[in-house]
Amino acid sequence: MVQIDGQRLLNSLRKLRTFGALDNGVVRPTYSPIDWESREWLVEQMEAAGLDAIIDGVGSVHGRSRNPGPALIIGSHTDTQPEGGWLDGAMGVMYGIEVARALHDDPTTQHLAVDVVSWADEEGTYGSFIGSRSFFGDFSDADLALQNADGETIAAALERLGLTSTPRALHEPERHVGYLEAHIEQGPHLEDTGKLLGVVTSIVGLRAMQITFTGEQNHAGTTPMARRKDAAAAMFKFGVRIDERLRALAGPTTVWTIGNLGVHPGGESIIPGSAWCGLQYRDTDETVLDGFEVAIRDLAVEMSAEGPVEVHAELRRAAVQPAHMDPSLRSHLEAACEATAPDAWVSMPSAAAHDAQIAARHIPSAMLFIPSINGISHDFAEDSTDADIVLGCQALATATASILTA
Repeated sequence: MVQIDGQRLLNSLRKLRTFGALDNGVVRPTYSPIDWESREWLVEQMEAAGLDAIIDGVGSVHGRSRNPGPALIIGSHTDTQPEGGWLDGAMGVMYGIEVARALHDDPTTQHLAVDVVSWADEEGTYGSFIGSRSFFGDFSDADLALQNADGETIAAALERLGLTSTPRALHEPERHVGYLEAHIEQGPHLEDTGKLLGVVTSIVGLRAMQITFTGEQNHAGTTPMARRKDAAAAMFKFGVRIDERLRALAGPTTVWTIGNLGVHPGGESIIPGSAWCGLQYRDTDETVLDGFEVAIRDLAVEMSAEGPVEVHAELRRAAVQPAHMDPSLRSHLEAACEATAPDAWVSMPSAAAHDAQIAARHIPSAMLFIPSINGISHDFAEDSTDADIVLGCQALATATASILTA
C-alpha cells in the first residue's frame, strides 16, 4: 500500500496557512495580492512533487503529471471566505500534492498519473466555482462581468493580474478518468457519530435569491406610523413569514439562511426607503428547491399587493444543481476507508457545495470527508485534529492507487 508522509503534509498545510493568516483563521479572498502570492507558492510545491505546474487564464493552479495517463484529477480550492478557516478547501489541494508525491516516491506506483488543481474562486468572491466551471466549459465571456463586493469585475481582476492573454486550462476527456476531492465535513455529523471518514453520496443544490423592498424614506420622528412605508419593517415581516412557509415545504436535510441584508440610508432618525436581504437555501432534491423558489416569489407578490411597500424577489446568481457521486469511485473510496479506518467510516451527503458538483456533470467524481471539530467552518475557529488530517490523506492515496490500477 502506498504510504503518505504525514508530517510533510502537515508542514505544507501550515505553510499555506501563513498566506493571509489572521488570528486562528485565514483571509485569502480570490484574486487578492495574498491569494496570488499563495498561488505562486503552490506552483513551486507542485513542481517539487514532480508535476508541470501553471496558473491558467482564470487563476486556477494546475499541476500536470508527466506520466501519460489515464489520470485522476485531485484538488479543491485555496481561496477563503471573508473570515475563513485554514482547512476549508486548502486541505484538499495539499492532499492532492501529497498523494502525487507519495505515488511518485513509491516504485510500484510512480507510473500512475495524478493531476492536481487549486480551483479559482470556489467561495464566490466574484461568482462561485469560476475555476472548475472554466475547466469544464461552463464559463462564458458573460461571466467576466461578475463583480466582487468592491465592484471589480472578473475581467478587470484578470487584467490586473496579467492573465488576460493566458490560456484557460481545459478538461481532457481522453486523459482524465475521474475527479477526487477531499474536504473537512464543515458540519457535526462525523464527530457526533464517532466516525473518522465520510464518503459523500451526493452534494446539495444551492440557490440564492435577493429580495428587495421599496418604500418611502421619511423623518422617523414626524411621520405617523399609519402613514409609513418602512422598507426595513417589511423586510423583517418577510423574514418571519417566509421562515414559516419554508418549514412547511422542507425535507429532512433542507436548510435556508438569510445571511446578509441592508437598509438605506441607514440612519436611526430616518425611515428606510429601501432594504434588501439575501436568502440562500440548499437540498439534494431539486423538487424541494423548486418549491422554495415558488414560495419566495409568491410571498413577494402577496406582500406587494398588501402594501405599503413593494417587494421583489429574483435569483441572485445561477442555480447550483445537486450532484450525485460516481458509484464506482465511491466503491474505491469505501474500500480505502475500510482498510484505513475499519468500521469508522460512513456514507453521507454533503450539505455544503463543492467544485466536485461542477466536475460531476462532466466526469466521474467522488468526495471524502474528515471530521470538523465542533462542526465549525467558515469561521476562524474551524479546525480538525492532525491525526484526522493525516488519516484522510492516507485513505485518499489508497483509493487513488486502487482506481488507477483497477
